[in-house]
Amino acid sequence: MLKLQTQKNRNYEEIYLMKEQIPLLHKLKDYSIKNLSCFDVPGHVKDQGVEVLNKYLGNQIMCMDINSSPTMDNVSNPNGVIEDSQKLLAKAYSCDEAFFITNGTTQAIQAMILSVINPNDKILLPRNIHKSVINALILSGGDPIFIHPEFNEELGISLNLEFENIKKVLEDNCDIKALFLLNPTYYGACADLDKIIKYCKEKGVLVLVDEAHGAHFPFHDSLPPSSMSLGADMSAVSIHKTGGALTQASALLVNKINVDIGKIRQIINMLQSTSASYLLMASIDGARYNLVKNGKSQLSKVLDLAKYAKSRLDNIKGIKVASTELVNYKGASYIDESKLCINTRGMNLTGFEVYDLLYKEFNTQVELGDLYNVLALVSIGTTKDDIDRLVESIEKISKEYFKIKKINLVKIKQLIPDIKYNPRDAFYMEKESIDMEKCINRISGESIMAYPPGIPIIAPGEVITKDIIDYIKALKQNNAYLTDMKDKNLKTILVIK
Repeated sequence: MLKLQTQKNRNYEEIYLMKEQIPLLHKLKDYSIKNLSCFDVPGHVKDQGVEVLNKYLGNQIMCMDINSSPTMDNVSNPNGVIEDSQKLLAKAYSCDEAFFITNGTTQAIQAMILSVINPNDKILLPRNIHKSVINALILSGGDPIFIHPEFNEELGISLNLEFENIKKVLEDNCDIKALFLLNPTYYGACADLDKIIKYCKEKGVLVLVDEAHGAHFPFHDSLPPSSMSLGADMSAVSIHKTGGALTQASALLVNKINVDIGKIRQIINMLQSTSASYLLMASIDGARYNLVKNGKSQLSKVLDLAKYAKSRLDNIKGIKVASTELVNYKGASYIDESKLCINTRGMNLTGFEVYDLLYKEFNTQVELGDLYNVLALVSIGTTKDDIDRLVESIEKISKEYFKIKKINLVKIKQLIPDIKYNPRDAFYMEKESIDMEKCINRISGESIMAYPPGIPIIAPGEVITKDIIDYIKALKQNNAYLTDMKDKNLKTILVIK
């Protein structure tokens, strides 16, 4: 009897601890199993009404897909369980405040920029930014000042920004209001954030960071430092990318000494649905809890697997993996070693070709292929068997598909066009569609990009050059997925009249 009572006490203690440590996830689960008669949205009413969704997604998912209710708080003005969960998120990321974002880091980036950049305010940023930044400038009317990221010719990838280059531009432009940075780049390169943030504070320049691919950084000492721990004003993190939450689950992190936290809340509410997904928010709660509790051990395993993968991949003919050799290279003070940037040029195969072969012939899905690389992410869900399959697949590709004829090289480094109009002005100007070949020296009225990673090749207000046309042709010839342009076949480009 005593043993049974002790076990009951332990169960109650465990439930209480879970309630405190994952308040939103716990309360959502508790709400979903109540015997409620539902006369509110969503229309499927727990697990009833749409049999096919119940079969494919399962009872639990359907029952936990709820809308706001008095007991479940409201993300637009949280003062209950959502507020408690966001406080725990802020603590985990060493910042003053954290906001759940359910429309991906795109929304978080746009909220950052719209909350501090007014029409014609200047913002300094690298050209290898995500399209969400250009779209935020269209919404805000800010004036971009682009700075060249460093570039590795051998690998054919953009790296990060150098401190000295940032310092020079800020000295020459004393009216720049904010600096926007990537930490890391899509390929894992991190700038010397500590030095950059300290200098910007001295100059009174706000620091905003796209940390979409760095949600895991605070949870292991061998990873690059996170921007919030170094004093950045705001950062946007994709908890779903490297933290384990559901897709689209992101967060906006804020150190509020230099920014208006009330305005940030207003901007988030302008951009975010009033019916924000509780499944996504609860997944942030659970992923945060896991990172705090298990992140160090899980990420140690990730880094060990990545090291093992690199040691094997580097022995394959025609393959080179970006690694610590880029550390202390300009634009790469740190490298996120969980990213396997696998250069395929030595096999005379494009990254696009290797990407397709991996999926179609070997049931292996990597993050992206570009002209010269494939990018594979080692995550907390990756196993040694997964790594072995990736390595063995690339070994077979090297043996069976290695080409004698070299691939044509494209000078990607040159593609930083002149800006004639800010993105917002260009977006609203009169435009016409003309043949792509006739667009040289015309001003683009639209964005064109390969996805992933979603970095604009050309953006509204920029001058189209021959290099840009040649690069677009090369991407088309290699079946890259091009997006955001009006003509989906890209025979014409929308230019300003």
